[in-house]
Amino acid sequence: MPDLTPSPWWTPDRHADRRPFLLARGAIAGAVRGWFSARDFVEVETAALQVSPGNETHLHAFATEAVGPDGAAARRYLHTSPEFACKKLLAAGEARLFTLARCWRNRERGPLHSPEFTMLEWYRADTPYESVMADCAALLALAAETAGSDRLRFRGLEVDPQAEPERLTVAEAFDLHAGIDLMAVLDDREALVAVAGVRIAPDDTWSDLFTRILLEKVEPHLGRDRATILCEYPASQAALARRKPEDPRVAERFELYACGVELANCFGELTDPVEQRLRLEAEMAEKQRLYGERYPVDEDFLAALAIMPPASGGALGFDRLVMLATGAERIDQVLWTPVT
Repeated sequence: MPDLTPSPWWTPDRHADRRPFLLARGAIAGAVRGWFSARDFVEVETAALQVSPGNETHLHAFATEAVGPDGAAARRYLHTSPEFACKKLLAAGEARLFTLARCWRNRERGPLHSPEFTMLEWYRADTPYESVMADCAALLALAAETAGSDRLRFRGLEVDPQAEPERLTVAEAFDLHAGIDLMAVLDDREALVAVAGVRIAPDDTWSDLFTRILLEKVEPHLGRDRATILCEYPASQAALARRKPEDPRVAERFELYACGVELANCFGELTDPVEQRLRLEAEMAEKQRLYGERYPVDEDFLAALAIMPPASGGALGFDRLVMLATGAERIDQVLWTPVT
């Protein structure tokens, strides 16, 4: 009987197939570092082991124990994002910083997901979040140019990386692609149920339905031909973003899409520690309800927010950016040593 075991990534034939993507990855990383350096950003490295891995409801962390010289053990987590640490550095006085950080998320595996991956995060103090939108557009063009491509590609879709991204508010996108007046049903479950047009479970919250509509009816239309910036999320869907001064019902949060792929999640950063605590605790209460677990709140992070300057920041999936710039079909093609 023939051996049907898949060939591991380290066999010479498979490595030869992946090597062009990997070399392009290195070139893109170098170009990204040069781009930020030319704009007076400082590259930082953050500790991966944290008291809290992050407090988003649907993100799952890897846990471990840190054992001291006295044998005492303390629970620690591999971070799901370097965000808390980066904001502490903003509080410490760094005005422009970026990091290409290794991150870990449990329960995630697929063509676009790896349990271990690289996140490009960057922050600008005293800068409006629209500046991060411009950064995202520039990074798309930079990655494609570095890879020697005039298009970003994934699963038959193409995007012109030089084109100005489409900018849609979430409310505009719901109206255009789902036929829903989002602001008329904002945080009103029964009103949203009446117009949702998606599968509804008895225990679905307003947030559950919002997410399902976004995934099923809105996202498939985003990032086609040119990138899409989807902005002004309902405040209830932006736990780490500040409310928009002109309309506090929505937050200064946007996501970047290209070829139907979510590439980045960016904020005008919330700096009110009291409101931030309430939001993180609400996220963990929902996590407890859905998954039967919760993560601690990082008290050090909340203390740092009290002296952190106004700032804007972005978190971009670097592996996904490389995939789109090189035409790779799976994330393991752009990882030097994929998790097995």
